Amino acid sequence: MALCWLLIHILLFTSSSAHNDFFTSIGHMTDLLFTEKDLVNSLKDYIRAEERKLEQIKKWADKLDVLSAAAGQDPEGFLGHPVNAFKLMKRLNTEWGELESLVLTDVSDGFISNLTIQRQYFPNDDDQVGAAKALMRLQDTYQLDTATISTGQLAGQHGPSVLTVDDCYDLGKVAYSEADYYHTELWMVQALKQLDEGEISAVDAVTILDYLSYSVYQQGDLERSLDFTKRLLELDPTHQRANGNLKYFEYQLAKQEKMGASEEAQTEEAQRKGRPDDYLPERKKYEQLCRGEGLRMTPRRQSRLFCRYYNNNRHPKYVIGPVKQEDEWDQPRIVRYLNIVTDKEMEKVKELAKPRVSQHTGSISVIQPLLTQFLLSPLSAWLGAFEHPVVDEINQRIEDLTGLDVTTAEDLQVANYGVGGQYEPHFDFGRKDEPDAFEELGTGNRIATWLLYMSDVQAGGATVFTDIGASVWPRKGTAVFWYNLYPSGEGDYRTRHAACPVLVGNKWVSNKWIHERGQEFRRRCASDIKRAVCGSVEDYINNINS
Repeated sequence: MALCWLLIHILLFTSSSAHNDFFTSIGHMTDLLFTEKDLVNSLKDYIRAEERKLEQIKKWADKLDVLSAAAGQDPEGFLGHPVNAFKLMKRLNTEWGELESLVLTDVSDGFISNLTIQRQYFPNDDDQVGAAKALMRLQDTYQLDTATISTGQLAGQHGPSVLTVDDCYDLGKVAYSEADYYHTELWMVQALKQLDEGEISAVDAVTILDYLSYSVYQQGDLERSLDFTKRLLELDPTHQRANGNLKYFEYQLAKQEKMGASEEAQTEEAQRKGRPDDYLPERKKYEQLCRGEGLRMTPRRQSRLFCRYYNNNRHPKYVIGPVKQEDEWDQPRIVRYLNIVTDKEMEKVKELAKPRVSQHTGSISVIQPLLTQFLLSPLSAWLGAFEHPVVDEINQRIEDLTGLDVTTAEDLQVANYGVGGQYEPHFDFGRKDEPDAFEELGTGNRIATWLLYMSDVQAGGATVFTDIGASVWPRKGTAVFWYNLYPSGEGDYRTRHAACPVLVGNKWVSNKWIHERGQEFRRRCASDIKRAVCGSVEDYINNINS
């Protein structure tokens, strides 16, 4: 019996010890369980973060898929819209980099590697700034308001080409970095307007108002600066700079009220507000002509302009099939030849030029020629007659129609003006203060210019002559021709011209600069006496017509 109770006691003790060990283990495991629960929650947070990340990437991919499909149908037409081109620059320079950071921990090493390799060819900050400047240049030249540009409704264009709050803010920041407070104000106001209308953005109203207040102040408008500052402080009462500005603006306004704003001070303030000063003295005239305004063709002079069938004094090639010729201007005489090249010939010229297109100011490596249309100068390439029969044929056609010898002319220059692309007012000929302009060629001065339009342009892109007030508009397959020199050999300063920025579309041109050598018996009046007589007669006629 005692043995039985002993056995029971031993079993109870053993059981109790085992249970205690168990609960002791469970106690430790409870802590582990909570730890595991935390880990599970962290894992779920990670999964949700990954899902959000993948959702963002999916939305980005879907958006790019739609854009790529639209752009793939007509790449040049798509990039011909300035908003599309600007946003492309911004995506490749900024947003693709953000996407790279987003997926950097992803297992898709192939994509990351490919993106990293490709990014070295993407536009950089300078390119994005250039794109913004081009957009603002279009805004000024064609007198467009920010809302029109932001909604993408240019020249009757409608569609998804819109600017977000972030885009408008970025444009304003570019202007601010250039101390261009006029455009800073315009684009920050647009950004604020879209934000007030409920658009979601990573940029907040406080940041925008901070830029606005200062840019308006820099233009001399203290009252509006104060209003923007007060609105900023309503959103962020602790904003240190705004609080300091508030006191300063109130002090300055009180000082003005006490002293009384003189008429002189008001005039000075009005002069401060507006576009920044421009180095180009004829900018206003140039931009007017780009818009088709300020033309100086009178009805009387217009009545003397004609269109005709032209065979260049019964040239054998054109006796049976003369070409259509139109008078574009009378003094100096500018004529246009219609249907002068075929679509097939123009496409071949573009095809030859694209692989080696370069900026006129110097060669650059172009990975994607369409992207580089945002450069502020046109992209160009030179084609010799020996390179393809179509180039030789075009050269011969120029000689047949103008009657000038093209063997001493420069090679055919092919230029591509993309969005915002322009060429500011200039002379094609070498002037008296440039006696060595074409000395290395040994062919004399540029006597004449042949300009062939190889594309239609939806809006903008005119060739304007600022001295005479003329605008010549691109028409695909037509060429315009004018003499840069009088028969006396003196330069005709009325031929100063410029290429207006392309608003919507893509402008392809090719030009031939014809030189004096070889024209001695084709355009006479070269002796000293004849030079004097011809020059006097021309001046007399020009005075009458003007």
